[in-house]
Amino acid sequence: MTRSTDRFIDNKRHILVADDEMINREMLANILGDEYYVLMAEDGEQAYDIISHNRNTLSLILLDLKMPKLTGLELLSRVKEDPDIKGIPVIVLTSDQDSEVESLGLGAYDFIPKPYPQPDVIKARISRSIELAEDRQIITATEKDTLTGLFTSEYFYRYGEQFDKFHPLADTDAVCLDVKHFHVINERFGSAKGDEILKRIAGCLKSTFTDEECVICRMAADIFLIYCVHRDDYGHIADMISESCEDMPTSVKIRIGVYYSCDKKLDLRARIARAKIASNKIHNNYMISVGEYDETLMDNELFTEQLVDEFPKAIEEKQFQVFFQPKYDIRGDRPVLSSAEALVRWFHPTLGTISPGKFIPLFEEDGLISQLDEYIWRSAAKQIADWKARLGISVPVSVNLSRAEMYNPDLVGIFEKITTDTGITTKDILLEITESAYVRDADQIVDRVKSLREHGFFIEMDDFGSGYSSLNMISELPIDALKLDMMFIRTAFDKQNDTRMISIVIDIANYLEVPVIAEGVETEEQYLALKELGCAIIQGYYFSKPVTAGEFEKFLIERRERDKN
Repeated sequence: MTRSTDRFIDNKRHILVADDEMINREMLANILGDEYYVLMAEDGEQAYDIISHNRNTLSLILLDLKMPKLTGLELLSRVKEDPDIKGIPVIVLTSDQDSEVESLGLGAYDFIPKPYPQPDVIKARISRSIELAEDRQIITATEKDTLTGLFTSEYFYRYGEQFDKFHPLADTDAVCLDVKHFHVINERFGSAKGDEILKRIAGCLKSTFTDEECVICRMAADIFLIYCVHRDDYGHIADMISESCEDMPTSVKIRIGVYYSCDKKLDLRARIARAKIASNKIHNNYMISVGEYDETLMDNELFTEQLVDEFPKAIEEKQFQVFFQPKYDIRGDRPVLSSAEALVRWFHPTLGTISPGKFIPLFEEDGLISQLDEYIWRSAAKQIADWKARLGISVPVSVNLSRAEMYNPDLVGIFEKITTDTGITTKDILLEITESAYVRDADQIVDRVKSLREHGFFIEMDDFGSGYSSLNMISELPIDALKLDMMFIRTAFDKQNDTRMISIVIDIANYLEVPVIAEGVETEEQYLALKELGCAIIQGYYFSKPVTAGEFEKFLIERRERDKN
């Protein structure tokens, strides 16, 4: 028995000749010895032993069907049932044509008849079989995801297109499936737990869909793509996957986007893209596990892409304009203009006025918000400086800081440069930071806010009442004013007209020795009630909507005339 542990000896591939006739073995060894390293076995059991010990080096098996101890057909069957060796190609040596069909059924690649044909014919058939087997191994290694055993994305699209060719009339769905907040699971419990969840998802999908009705892949991380015959039970599939992970240390919530009854005029990538859009639609909705694509989603997707693409040009052409909404101190006998808030508006040359509610969340998601923020800060600072120079008066203007800005280690430097460049002071520009920023990353945000205050900047906690910070936390936060969330005001003055929560917040602010600012005040009833409760400053349509810098000047001139008197 000859064995080897090297893939190649003298750059030769290994071949096993299994034949009980010595003359046949020697004849093949003489024919093949110049090009291949030949191992030989005289019975089926010996052949199986050699195959097992050389599973990583054998390139081909030449197998006689009539052998003692283990027949060729029995050995072939055993080889194809063993996952470690079933990929080794087998060429059957036989003079029995009736055995050819059975051998093919068991996985034989080819036949060499007895008596043997010309050596060149034998070599050609061996070379072709080895080449086909190696090509198949390369394809197998690249077409399947090693973790889940599902197709990779490249082969998913290839086989999906073939699926359409063989099922031209089938009503099909494109599906995108992923795990909600999968990155958090990986961070909290480790990648091993994450991998186990991915394997369970793959197992559920394999058990749910048959190969005849679908193509499935793991595209990346926790994203799975499915192209299948139309069905209506995706919600059940999401629940089934979640239930299969009930023993995990955290609940596993599945999100599925479906493009039902695909338009096959679109290529498969376009169909899958629509499923992804449907999935994104329910990104932050824990109550819904399945999102359905419709054309309005694509319109929105194209619209948002256009906004992102045209952002640099909009900055360059100053399409963004800063509006100002006055804030009034209502603690005296008459309301007095005390400050303003800078609010941005986008005047697009072809799309018209675009609501901040559409572009600000988009820019926060795409990382453009920092550039827009600084544009607003500088624009507001320049306007403050202009009012000081022309009118001899100004009021402080508050600007919003997104949560992303609070992670910028150079934030203090940016504001110091803005004030230096424009000639305004730190008292002229107020900084609004949302309550949710304090709550999510308290220590880091608090350190940044302390640094800003140490450099003379005034800090307002914006949207108070929406972030659910604890009373103990509030008492430790470095702030100079509390600004009530607009919905807080609307809720308080609904049909029940219950302002007790506002009273509690004002008591908290009094304890902290900071004023309360109420935004979204629209009626005289609200104004009078807030004044009676002790609210310091109000902002809203009761006094004015946000206006242009030119329109805001009338409020400054009115304040200047009042101060003279």
